[in-house]
Amino acid sequence: MTRLAPITAKAQLPAAQQPIFDAIVQSRGRIAGPFGVLLHSPELAGRVAHLGAYVRFDSALPPAVRELAILTTARELDCQYEWTAHVPLARQAGVRPEAIDAIGQRTAPAGLTEEEALVVRFGQQLLRQHRVEEATFRAALARFGPQGTVDLTATVGYYGLVACVLNAFEVPLEPGVAPLLPA
Repeated sequence: MTRLAPITAKAQLPAAQQPIFDAIVQSRGRIAGPFGVLLHSPELAGRVAHLGAYVRFDSALPPAVRELAILTTARELDCQYEWTAHVPLARQAGVRPEAIDAIGQRTAPAGLTEEEALVVRFGQQLLRQHRVEEATFRAALARFGPQGTVDLTATVGYYGLVACVLNAFEVPLEPGVAPLLPA
């Protein structure tokens, strides 16, 4: 059970902040995951949702690269909710099952393609070392260009924010969803 009861109905918010609720539902279909908690700070929830819409749907990164970055972030921060939500999306985006397994088992970047390994290394270095090594940065810049490298960095950062909310408030997995991450 989450540490803070989620806001799940528009009527739980003051009238002036109800459009934020509507905007989140319009972009995501419903209030779920971190947004039930974030709506306790409606302005923050709206801004996080707006940023998330760009990162998830409109960034310069190909969908498979974006999902690799998200899964790397979820694994590095041990966020079950984020992991279980994005494994199916990663599969739909064409991420190889071997890459998903390697990230989940913490064996990545071993066994990954050059591009997969680059994305995973970039995310791991940023989250573990709080910096990206020069060689990794240059490789990302060469492969994804300036905008893609900025979007890759922002994807790791955004999903780090989401993982922090999910983990801090102990947001439970969706009903019927089993944990996927090994300990």
